Amino acid sequence: MVFSSIFFLIYFLPIFFVGYFILPDKFKNLWLLFASLLFYAWGAFSFLPLLLISCFIDYVSARNFKSKYAKIIITIGILQNILLLLYFKYFNFFVDNLNYLVGYELTWTKVVLPIGISFLTFQKISYLIDVYRDDCEPQPKFSNYLLFITLFPQLIAGPIVRYKEISTQFLNRFTAINYENIYIGLKVFVIGLTKKVLLANTFGEYANSVFTQDILILNTTSAWIGALAYTFQIYFDFSGYSDMAIGLGRMMGFTIPENFRFPYSSKNITEFWKRWHITLGSWMKDYLYIPLGGNKVGVYRTYLNLFSVFLISGFWHGASWSFVFWGAFHGFFLVLERLFLLRYLKKISKPLQVCYTFFVVAIGWVFFRIDDFSDAILYIKHMFSGVTLDMDVISELNNRFVFMSIIALIFCFKSEKIQDKFSQFLYSVSPNKGIRIATNILILVFYLICLAELFATGFNPFIYFKF
Repeated sequence: MVFSSIFFLIYFLPIFFVGYFILPDKFKNLWLLFASLLFYAWGAFSFLPLLLISCFIDYVSARNFKSKYAKIIITIGILQNILLLLYFKYFNFFVDNLNYLVGYELTWTKVVLPIGISFLTFQKISYLIDVYRDDCEPQPKFSNYLLFITLFPQLIAGPIVRYKEISTQFLNRFTAINYENIYIGLKVFVIGLTKKVLLANTFGEYANSVFTQDILILNTTSAWIGALAYTFQIYFDFSGYSDMAIGLGRMMGFTIPENFRFPYSSKNITEFWKRWHITLGSWMKDYLYIPLGGNKVGVYRTYLNLFSVFLISGFWHGASWSFVFWGAFHGFFLVLERLFLLRYLKKISKPLQVCYTFFVVAIGWVFFRIDDFSDAILYIKHMFSGVTLDMDVISELNNRFVFMSIIALIFCFKSEKIQDKFSQFLYSVSPNKGIRIATNILILVFYLICLAELFATGFNPFIYFKF
């Protein structure tokens, strides 16, 4: 089940919120836990027992970190999470590569990937480490810990929420369930839904039509438009889903951290990673980069740490060499910028800096989109195989695609001042009654348009669903 599905919007969400707002505060967590487990079971029922057992091991481990066996206990707790991730996400990858190396075709039953396992694993590991470091107290109730892990707004694709950021909200958030937060949450949710359904799906449909073609006969113009379409698709898809998660959490009284901050307007790759998937970057910094020594171990070791973290990040995203290269690709440019490139970038105009960043990111997304590394390389070659535009390809672009492209460009590359005003509008309630009424009308209109779009078309992919 995804947020942009008819079933979720028409049935699951209204029934959930009716029950949530009617029930007394002392029963809200249990109702939310029930809804979250149902949400997970809807798409991965067979994996639910495994999730419950794994969470119980985390819970028991964290409750015993004060004993003399604390190091052994945390090792077991973290190891069981890593082993589950390695098995379900990477077993097929390891066997395929082993077969390639030894030249023998080992037959095995393909392992099915549980939904959201990557995000779940990061949250579970961060909880264990934070409790072990005394950054937070262990959760005394198993049901509340289970709710932290399975909270359905951020269950499948984040944002990656740390327990210490949300621990007090399990019992102290009920005063935050008020008109202002419900109104803001609804507004953020509908904006996210609009980004996903109207923008991401439009770009996704065109990107799919390009990336599913035979690459050998792909011309340069189609390759570029396909890559750019996917570049916008993945942003509006993932940021839209994050907005919906943040909005849902706000309506429930939770404060879920921001995950995207107009990343395509970044002036360099370093800045891009402070604006893109913010909670992942923060997690990688605190639980990988700093433990490796961060930037306090000498210049060359710092570069190695930075590159290694992004290599791991690439592999975390997906079990293929294309993902590994994608991580290394970004790590390479981050190191390059620290070495000398940032100094030169600061000497050119801001629009050119933004163009450089967008160009590098768009090239990188090709490897993110195409699982087969050799096919991704071939696609890149076709992007640079010619210098003239194929006007026939451009003339075949439908009006909807062109219109959404203009909207995407305006949204992604607006000035920082406009970005701040948009964020202020999104996360506040205007004192002006007229503005509030107009905003309410817009929310309703966009919501109905999205519903109509979902009823009218069966194309509604979600990129990060498989992670």
